[in-house]
Amino acid sequence: MWLPGVLVAAAAAAAAFGTHAAAPAIPLLTVSVALGILVGQLPFARPFLSGSLAPGLSIASKRLMRLGVVLLGLKLSLTDIAGLGWVTVGTTVTVLLVAFAGTWALGRLARLPGHQPLLIAAGFSICGASAIGAMSSVVKAKDEESATPVALVTLCGTLAIAVLPALWHPLGLSAPQFGHWVGAGVHDVSQVVATAQVAGPAALAVAVMVKLTRVLMLAPVVAVVSAVEHHRRAGSDRVPGPRPPVIPLFVAGFVTAVLVRTVVPLPDVVVAGADTLQTVVLAMALFGLGSAVRLSSLVRTGWRALVVGLISWALIALLAFSAVQVA
Repeated sequence: MWLPGVLVAAAAAAAAFGTHAAAPAIPLLTVSVALGILVGQLPFARPFLSGSLAPGLSIASKRLMRLGVVLLGLKLSLTDIAGLGWVTVGTTVTVLLVAFAGTWALGRLARLPGHQPLLIAAGFSICGASAIGAMSSVVKAKDEESATPVALVTLCGTLAIAVLPALWHPLGLSAPQFGHWVGAGVHDVSQVVATAQVAGPAALAVAVMVKLTRVLMLAPVVAVVSAVEHHRRAGSDRVPGPRPPVIPLFVAGFVTAVLVRTVVPLPDVVVAGADTLQTVVLAMALFGLGSAVRLSSLVRTGWRALVVGLISWALIALLAFSAVQVA
């Protein structure tokens, strides 16, 4: 039942790898989401997406996403993050928390349906579609609820690739400062790399470390939301379904992977292999998430979500710029 959908997601990931190889400036994971969105708009494909391919695409967008989040932990070394300095780490965490709270409040104020305010806040403030997938798993969000946040974070992250480099020199930033701004303000890791690399290796190194500091916050933020959801279900007989664990298993796996990378001198071949596997499973997962997007529905009913996303994007960029000035 699940094999056809998984194979299609794998084929889409292979196509994304090929596109990225031909045009390295285009982030691979952004291509994966875009392919999913494109396929989701094809009338002849929709019966298959909701029929024979649905079980496999569901596995890709949920289980493979969790595996990708766990493997993402192997990118993180607490020692390297501490090397940024406590001022940089502190301002990065502060920007994330303020952006998360502000975006969630904007979503609630705009009366976005279901879990959309929470998912948009997670995607924009932490690490893009990966955070949306992780948060969706905790709150048991429907695919339709995840589709709009994924489309928005892809749109705004792609917008950042074009806009931020154009503002680099007018704002008077050095290359490391530009990297700091990008790492603190752009959503997905691949989008950060695509944006920061125009300023050279020094900017890219700072951008990746600052971004990975934000990724590290995925574990505590998801754990807090899971605990709140656990107690909410425990305290109300009207909330259907089983209570989620206080600490989701994939979050525990993510933390374990971070600790392993910090204390164990892993061979380069192991780290490189894990990075490749993580990219493959996330590409498959993001294709699955993108295939649930229906642009016609988004145009008709998603304009409020688009406004929230654009305001959040601008808010995070402004907060990140302020953090650069402090550091």
